[in-house]
Amino acid sequence: MKRILMMIIGLFSYLCIQAADINTIADAFKSGNASTLSTSMDKEIDLAIPGSSKKCDSKEAISLLNNFFSKNKPSTFTVVHHADKKENGFLVGKLPAGTQEYRVNITYRTENNKAIIQSIRIE
Repeated sequence: MKRILMMIIGLFSYLCIQAADINTIADAFKSGNASTLSTSMDKEIDLAIPGSSKKCDSKEAISLLNNFFSKNKPSTFTVVHHADKKENGFLVGKLPAGTQEYRVNITYRTENNKAIIQSIRIE
């Protein structure tokens, strides 16, 4: 029994260490500053924000997100769900901004324990 418990604790510790750091992403959404995501973006991003849905490069995605944030100033950002699966992961969050609350879905790939954003959907 003790052996099984130690194996479970070891496995859990290993999985926690392998998890991608999503703090940069959460902080960017909390502050409404997409420019801080420049090192966390993949070369191409699938971006869907109210009124626009397109595949774009990281610079255009940051520009579109900053434009969204200037019109919808976030008051906070809460990660509701987060999961990592080997080299990929996703997070779901709530973004209260202005008079609305948006749901944010982000998918990413993991590279050296860092989340590299592949898609952002704000609904």
